[in-house]
Amino acid sequence: MQNQRSDRIRKLLADLVVFDTVSDRSNLPLIDYIERYLASLGLTGQRIVDETGQKSSLWVTIGPEDKAGLVLSGHTDVVPVVGQDWSHNPFELVERDRRLYGRGTTDMKGFVAVCLAMVPEMLAADLKTPINLAISYDEEIGCVGVRPMLREVARKPIRPLGCFVGEPTQMQVIIGHKGKHGVRATFRGLARHSSITPDGVNAIEYAADLITEIRRRAALLAADAEQGSLYDVPHSTLLTSIVHGGAALNIVPDSCVVEFECRGIGITESREVTDAIIAWAKAEIEPDMRKRHPECGIDFEEILDYPALDTAADAAIVTLAKQFAGRNDHAKVAFGTEASLFVSMADVPSVVVGPGSIAQAHTPDEFVEMSQLEACGAFVARLIAHCAK
Repeated sequence: MQNQRSDRIRKLLADLVVFDTVSDRSNLPLIDYIERYLASLGLTGQRIVDETGQKSSLWVTIGPEDKAGLVLSGHTDVVPVVGQDWSHNPFELVERDRRLYGRGTTDMKGFVAVCLAMVPEMLAADLKTPINLAISYDEEIGCVGVRPMLREVARKPIRPLGCFVGEPTQMQVIIGHKGKHGVRATFRGLARHSSITPDGVNAIEYAADLITEIRRRAALLAADAEQGSLYDVPHSTLLTSIVHGGAALNIVPDSCVVEFECRGIGITESREVTDAIIAWAKAEIEPDMRKRHPECGIDFEEILDYPALDTAADAAIVTLAKQFAGRNDHAKVAFGTEASLFVSMADVPSVVVGPGSIAQAHTPDEFVEMSQLEACGAFVARLIAHCAK
């Protein structure tokens, strides 16, 4: 049984890695593949297609459809490989020493492959409690694709009992993660020849004031670290990550774009921190820019937003996750996942638990250990046994 399961996982992961599902491309060929696989087992799923018609998530129910079930959730998109030094084609699975290499093997096609590989065992088990597969898109660019699916889930007459999001945690049960709010600030200055600098409005220099304030507030957040926190970085973080501006050395820059983010421990803290910065900039920076020229100022736009996850350690979904994982520890992580949206949008209790290490995610020669995929298969097998009672 174990060898057959491992072979199914390996074969399905090899098939999934072949699809180039970087977030700026369609994931429909991969969804087509999954649907064909499920159809061969007598199953159909519900597609939730985006506005462009080029992306789709998939909701699948195995077992009775009139009962509340447990969800296994994973995304299909991967991060780009451009500029990375891979030793082989990143969209071809390569196995060496029981390590499976390829883009998305850890983040997170390995988990999706395990879930699909376990479907025959789900069908053979005569489930009394259904198992749902929630397969999404565009997680890597702000948990975009899961949202339309969760709106559908929230409208269903029966709400799922809980959700396991299979991001790479080395099969440790994760009960919390930070939220994130990202903002783009576009400074509109006034260009002039640099010999008459006082006649211009220097967008970069005003942007520097914002960057300095972001750094000051980041230091305050770091000084307010949570004692005894489960987080490896025990405080909310704030940083400027991208700056673009200027055209030539002898031109007063009329434009500068600054992107910054907060990763907050509190459920809504990320947005609260960035909203406060925006209010400060509008009050302290923008009036001086407009005083020098009325058409100058700052435009702010949201880049991405998702809340923090904070599931109680004694919640039923945590107890189940530990039972299925065969371990009794739990932790919190700094990276974000779709789990918090299952909670905030559909009121579905959620934890994060999946194969592989986050240290491998997004890297060249990304890999997942076969032993991790097998441990995940054992997790799902225990889930199946629980749902068959």
